[in-house]
Amino acid sequence: MDNQQFKVTEEAALNRLDKVITDKITTLTRTRIKTLIDEGYITVNQTVQKPSYKVKLNDTVSIQFPEVKPLELTPVKMNLDVVYEDTDLLVINKPTGLIVHPTETTKEPTLVHGLLYYIQDLQAINGTLRPGIVHRIDKDTSGLLVVAKNKTTLLALQKALKKHEISREYIALVEGVIAHNKGKIDAPIGRHDKQRKNMTVTEKGRDSITYFEVLERYPDNTLIHCRLETGRTHQIRVHLQYIQHPIVGDPKYGFRKTSTEYGQYLHAKTLTFDHPTTQKSMTFEAPIPDYFEAKIKQLKTEY
Repeated sequence: MDNQQFKVTEEAALNRLDKVITDKITTLTRTRIKTLIDEGYITVNQTVQKPSYKVKLNDTVSIQFPEVKPLELTPVKMNLDVVYEDTDLLVINKPTGLIVHPTETTKEPTLVHGLLYYIQDLQAINGTLRPGIVHRIDKDTSGLLVVAKNKTTLLALQKALKKHEISREYIALVEGVIAHNKGKIDAPIGRHDKQRKNMTVTEKGRDSITYFEVLERYPDNTLIHCRLETGRTHQIRVHLQYIQHPIVGDPKYGFRKTSTEYGQYLHAKTLTFDHPTTQKSMTFEAPIPDYFEAKIKQLKTEY
């Protein structure tokens, strides 16, 4: 982003410095502005002030942006399944077994490593050249997710996600036979008190809502369609465990501690959102993976 300078108007006078800049430059978050102030990149009349400084009429606010730093990751060439791409975003069909975002304990390449190699027109987000992960799906869940190429698109999609304006639909194969054809699971989800890497239904959790509809029933399993109203960590997996129909192959939340080479049978099949730039409604679909299809065919022969 280019350096910027502006004079404080009568309307903005006596407001906090960080608020005035947030109102003036909507692509900057309050957190990012505080960091720039603390590091001396923002001045008022050529003097560094605190974020809480009350600006005065005709004060000159100058904003310098530090040199864009590449993300400290080595880009990795991957055979990514890119469903859609334009100058603002792309939609990826993620295979099972691929972690979306690196952590301190992640050793293998992640989707972010692959995106750094693949995207040629990536723009800086908060001063770092990195892809904007709008929403994540678990390592052993396959399917669709949208990635922003710039800060404006990322903020717009994150806002839409928070307002439940991005529709995400999944296909899941669960243990047992669900009696009801349709259902709504409304149960708050939070961190497990003892198993801190696990989520659980708890009164102390955040509101979480999942809708499901039965597609097919087998002797010992049910194929269902799920739609998220909220997007908590491991939401579908936790909710299905809560109603005693955990996802087949789920090593963390399944009743039968049997893992598969593919992880849980959960696939993000449909993704719908309004494009932040064109405002056009866009819907993407990804067929279930071959191993998932093979499992369904196997179950059908067991009748």
